[in-house]
Amino acid sequence: MQEHNLEHYNPPPDTGLSVIYADSCLLVLDKPSGLLSVPGRGEDKADCLISRAQKEYPDALTVHRLDMATSGLVVMGRGPAMQRALSIAFMERKVKKRYIAVVDGIVETNSGVIDLPLSIDWPNRPRQKVDLECGKQAITHYRVISRDTGRDLTRVELDPQTGRAHQLRMHMLHLDMGHPILGDDIYAPPEVLAKANRLLLHASRLVLRHPVTFEEMEFEAPAPF
Repeated sequence: MQEHNLEHYNPPPDTGLSVIYADSCLLVLDKPSGLLSVPGRGEDKADCLISRAQKEYPDALTVHRLDMATSGLVVMGRGPAMQRALSIAFMERKVKKRYIAVVDGIVETNSGVIDLPLSIDWPNRPRQKVDLECGKQAITHYRVISRDTGRDLTRVELDPQTGRAHQLRMHMLHLDMGHPILGDDIYAPPEVLAKANRLLLHASRLVLRHPVTFEEMEFEAPAPF
């Protein structure tokens, strides 16, 4: 899902890692928008978060990913054992994630749950689609932070309970009459895409247990928009 619109991959300049936390077991970084989490196909797509991280932390290994356009918190394991332990925690949904997004239109309800199964739209990859028959379960809790009636925008907090590709983009697109995330170059109509110079989606909070001490750890990175 990372390779949409990569004909002209132009990653942000490497000004150094934004390290939220680091110890001998794990690394938590704040990924900028526009940077791949892992390499894409071809030498021109080798610059990515994991390659930048390994320059400073050679034992850093990928645990999970954010889409290229999404910014925010990414966890890496230091060494294969830590990578495996953290990957299992993500797969077993033991990691709590929170995102901030700005969507088009005014979301009327203050909070709620979106439960719409998703599957890949094969003829139009990497697009996803709502698929009530064969889709995989996808659940997102949402809460309105603020409404801007003048600009017809809503700022929301999103807590995905599952980790499907493009889940948050799709769920906001199908909430009520449709609230696409600003700057979404896959699903937003042109007039919504034009309202922002990037995808306004940011992974702002992660809560997980340390893979060795089992202490609950909470990490935050404020949205840059």
